[in-house]
Amino acid sequence: MNDDILVLDVSSVEEARKIASAEWDLGPADLTVKVIEEEKSFFGLLGRKLRVEVRPVAPLHVLRGRNTVDRLLEMMELHITSEIADENRINLSGPDAGIIIGKYGETLKSMEYLLNLVSRGADEGRRIVLDSDGYRERRELSLQRLALAAARKCARKGRPAHLEPMTSWERRIVHLTLKDSPDVETRSVGESPSRKVVIYPLRRSSYSGRPPRKGS
Repeated sequence: MNDDILVLDVSSVEEARKIASAEWDLGPADLTVKVIEEEKSFFGLLGRKLRVEVRPVAPLHVLRGRNTVDRLLEMMELHITSEIADENRINLSGPDAGIIIGKYGETLKSMEYLLNLVSRGADEGRRIVLDSDGYRERRELSLQRLALAAARKCARKGRPAHLEPMTSWERRIVHLTLKDSPDVETRSVGESPSRKVVIYPLRRSSYSGRPPRKGS
């Protein structure tokens, strides 16, 4: 049976919500209940019985992740509202959104890392992404501009360009931005959290340390 569906025999929809809430550690509002079969009482001697199907309103790992985020935000005393944006993304918005993003998104990245670390046991392999009113899209555009500018400088000077440490998501954007460049190639070096992208010139003058291949 699908882990995200419960089929229950209960006396009421409210009872079904209570059982499913305890089973999944979710609030009643996070669940939808559909009656699939109803057994009528027999001359009032037996109570009504329902067979119902209970589902979470979003993927379980995201709902649990949002609840974890809400607890963290409450402890941090920040005025931020969390909302499930899609099947693996939680959006954070509110007056204190700038605080939760932090410089270059460092606070948001740290919270996302912590959230996925906490969720790893129950939902192995299902990564949750945190965003704040389109910050990630803006960051992606910024990284693309950074990559192109660094590539031009690298090609012009014939020397490698070392970018700032980045997450795997950010490094991937740089690699994809420059993957078809005829002048440079990219490679990730170092260990997390200091892993960074280095851009190498393909048409070099004196530089001879070109890596054998691109990487992520």
